[in-house]
Amino acid sequence: MLNKVEICGINTSKLPVLPAAKATELFIKYQQGDLEAREQLISGNLRLVLSVIQRFNNRGEYADDLFQVGCIGLIKAIDNFDLGQNVRLSTYAVPMIIGEIRRYLRDNNAIRVSRSLRDIAYKALQARESLIAKDGSEPQIEQIARAIDLPVEDVVFALDAISEPLSLFDPIYNDGGDPILVMDQIGDNSEHDGKWIEQLNIREGLSKLGEREKRIIDLRFFVGKTQMEVAEEIGISQAQVSRLEKNALLQLRKLI
Repeated sequence: MLNKVEICGINTSKLPVLPAAKATELFIKYQQGDLEAREQLISGNLRLVLSVIQRFNNRGEYADDLFQVGCIGLIKAIDNFDLGQNVRLSTYAVPMIIGEIRRYLRDNNAIRVSRSLRDIAYKALQARESLIAKDGSEPQIEQIARAIDLPVEDVVFALDAISEPLSLFDPIYNDGGDPILVMDQIGDNSEHDGKWIEQLNIREGLSKLGEREKRIIDLRFFVGKTQMEVAEEIGISQAQVSRLEKNALLQLRKLI
């Protein structure tokens, strides 16, 4: 677990926790020019960075790299934090840490994106944030394009270019049990092939499943429906379909 290992030479299990009153005191000192107070604010909030980088565990990046990038976001948050706004540092810092990590992931993506496209995308994102702050609602892509004086097509292309690839193993729902992954939502559109069933000796295994499990396997892997479609057809939740499907597959493996 990340909170019990060393990251960048830091024993994360011994990271300090900074009480709110102490943090306020240090912010006042820092704003008066005390750089030592700034260092204490940074070290006292490293757990915040640690909690954020755990969201990116499935990206295949080194935890050390993400931690360092997250610390840059934390430092920016501390340097720009305003005590007068009556907002907790964590509330202010987390989006900045996440934003810094996402920029790093985009810039280091294996799919290279030209500098001009990235510049357009970042302008579009800044325009989006400004429009949200002004109107209090999500702007249309046409509004963003007008704000930066570029064709809609260019804005859409640039935003698509910097979007992070989605892993088939990314979780999209978790009710406390087994998570539902992206791959669980993809239907199997391959044709029904009796010979394939015989070759894998699945027919015998299917005959030993319960009626509901058998129907789920048939709809998922031979009809090609998604878990959501199966759930609607047989009248149960998608989470239940996911669990029943996994259990049925485990039974088939044992039987085969």
